[in-house]
Amino acid sequence: MTSPEWIRRFTDTESADIIARELAAHPVPPAIDGALANVTFAAKDNIDVAGIPSSAAFPTRADQPAAASATAVRRLIQAGAIPAGKTNLDQFATGLVGTRSPYGACHAVGHPAHISGGSSSGSAVAVASGQVALALGTDTAGSGRVPAAFNGLVGLKPTRGLISTTGVLPACRSLDCVSIFTRSVHEARAAFNVLAAFDPTDPYARPLPPHRPHLATMPRVIAIPAGPLDLDPEHREAWQSALEHASRIAEYVVEIDIEPFLAAAHLLYQGPWLAERWNAIAPILGDAGLDHDGLDPTVRRVLTGAGAISGAETFAGFDELARLARLTESTWNVADALLLPVTPGHPTFVDVAADPVGVNSRLGTYTNFVNLLDLSAIAVPAGQCPDGLPFGVQLIAPAFADDRLLDLAAAWTGEAAVESVPSRPGWTRLAVVGAHLSGLPLNVQLQELGASLFSRTRTAPNYRLHRLPGAAQAPARPGLFPTDTEGAAILAEVWELPQQALAALLETVPSPLGFGRVTLADGTDVLGFVASGPVPAGSEDVTKYGGWRAYLAAR
Repeated sequence: MTSPEWIRRFTDTESADIIARELAAHPVPPAIDGALANVTFAAKDNIDVAGIPSSAAFPTRADQPAAASATAVRRLIQAGAIPAGKTNLDQFATGLVGTRSPYGACHAVGHPAHISGGSSSGSAVAVASGQVALALGTDTAGSGRVPAAFNGLVGLKPTRGLISTTGVLPACRSLDCVSIFTRSVHEARAAFNVLAAFDPTDPYARPLPPHRPHLATMPRVIAIPAGPLDLDPEHREAWQSALEHASRIAEYVVEIDIEPFLAAAHLLYQGPWLAERWNAIAPILGDAGLDHDGLDPTVRRVLTGAGAISGAETFAGFDELARLARLTESTWNVADALLLPVTPGHPTFVDVAADPVGVNSRLGTYTNFVNLLDLSAIAVPAGQCPDGLPFGVQLIAPAFADDRLLDLAAAWTGEAAVESVPSRPGWTRLAVVGAHLSGLPLNVQLQELGASLFSRTRTAPNYRLHRLPGAAQAPARPGLFPTDTEGAAILAEVWELPQQALAALLETVPSPLGFGRVTLADGTDVLGFVASGPVPAGSEDVTKYGGWRAYLAAR
């Protein structure tokens, strides 16, 4: 009898036939030849495999073989991976619980009373139980991260459009992502490197930009919530341990207000994107609509009213999202990633049966906003709760920061440290502590010179920071003064820019500022803006703020 994680498990002969058909139709590109040789993988049953039905846990579709494989499936096969079967899911990928399927409900591996999480429930269980090394899921509201957290896995939710969704039955077409489940960050990176490729057949596909100036090459700074979170007691204790771990692997942590992120999360099921879900499945339901007898009752309840959302309501939702997105943008001026728990708790099947919609909504508290705000994310294991259940956290970053997130996730799990990167020939690293910081008025000068952010860091504790005099000076600037006594570490950014750009930048720097060597917290020296000579009369000592941005905020 097939376990509930599988809707269809392939025989060895079926797997061989699928591979043969795929490679005959799509010869192997040299760039990915053999990268995942003999790695077994599963595909969520809303992701097409040629010749095999994609039911989306809707039995009416179970006799409709797919005409072609999804681009993601094809690329895995071209890389040498072996398809093992199609996995169970919340019907039409509508849910974070993993219980809304006529093919059965999956439980967390080793914990039969607790849900596996959804909608990619079967994919996570297939990996966590050791049946496959890799599984594809989808993640619209958190479905690639919640099941990962509940099963002690790595769950990568890439930037929207980097991995093709061609051949994926949509949930919310504009937000959908193909996600990756593995047992290690190393395995997730190997799969991502194969899967992330521009697909012109996907209207939502986006190539990786060749220049990403505001994404630090060396991600070292983690943002954490400034206040307490709504967590169950067991999760709250595990979260505290995770915060302590973050302080050990990060250069430093910064506290931020996460309320705009949480407000954006509410829009996913209380705004126009519910209509987009209806648009995806209405043609499948046909004239029966929500009265179709194959529709899961909770899915029906969630979608009730979705078809009546007006155009005016849709644009109001877009406007509100834009407002909230603007409020969140400052996070990425001060941090490389945001750390959050994946879920507030780990429900039992009894919990879900008692309140199927309420429990599901709470599970999405910290995941629903990620695709709406066009962010990348990765879920990683973070030990256990006091009751022995797995606990998972997520690292969240701007779009196209996927490779940086993988670096930070590897540091989190202890697989690899974020190691220093050698300087590029013909480029110089420059430390900035004032108006050239990300998001501040003079940062545009660095951008115009082709600079890229290398790292966020601090100076060694032997500097003082002064606001230089000059009421007419716009914008206000600080001076970083070396000192032998009573110094402090000052927050800084290190940028890389072409060496020929230095002269042009120096011409914009007023006295007493100039270029000099700045010692960083790790003991390395780089070129930087340093004040020379005595502190000018009328300067204000702002060292106590620890950095120029904090001083400006205090004003």
